[in-house]
Amino acid sequence: MYKILIAEDHALIRFGLKTAFESKSFIDEIYETSCAEDALNVIKNNHIDAVIMDLGLPGMNGIEASKEIKAFNKDIKIIILTSHNNEQEVLDSIKAGARAYCSKDINPETLTEIVYLVLQGALWFDAKVAEVILNALSSDKNQKDFDFKEDYNLTDREKEVLEYICEGLNNSEISKLLDVSVNTVKVHVSSIIQKLGVEDRTQAAVKAFKSLRK
Repeated sequence: MYKILIAEDHALIRFGLKTAFESKSFIDEIYETSCAEDALNVIKNNHIDAVIMDLGLPGMNGIEASKEIKAFNKDIKIIILTSHNNEQEVLDSIKAGARAYCSKDINPETLTEIVYLVLQGALWFDAKVAEVILNALSSDKNQKDFDFKEDYNLTDREKEVLEYICEGLNNSEISKLLDVSVNTVKVHVSSIIQKLGVEDRTQAAVKAFKSLRK
């Protein structure tokens, strides 16, 4: 059973979210706040497992609030819920520690499933957001030499393949660069996905992005 906090300044959206989660068996208690400052107070005085965070909060925004939350307790899972898909906001949210990034037009039932998965350790980013991240990785010339904080027990060749995935290359392109068969690349990609605990290559790139040294 988990305790969650909804940080959302629109009362109607907050009510809808609370209603969606109230019927879920994995939820023990739901807290609500309309601003980041109140959210931080709730977190400091209660055991919170996950925060559903709006980016456009009054005063301190959701990104700054996420940083404060992770500094206080790195184990709290943050799920961004926003109407924005601005590239910089997406990247800043991930750097701030977000484990999921969802649009506000998401089906409430789908959102509850995502929150449950994130509480179990998963990452979740919708397709548009994942594409933003891949584009940022592949276009950032300063990231040509990737330096990951964690190696996820990857072999040297798997790290090399992961770097190419982060650069946006497909299996055929990677096979040519490494001078191996496409099937060999597929084996490496499958191993990377398994070791990182993600569902596909895009999620692998997202997780790798979160692990880049700054």
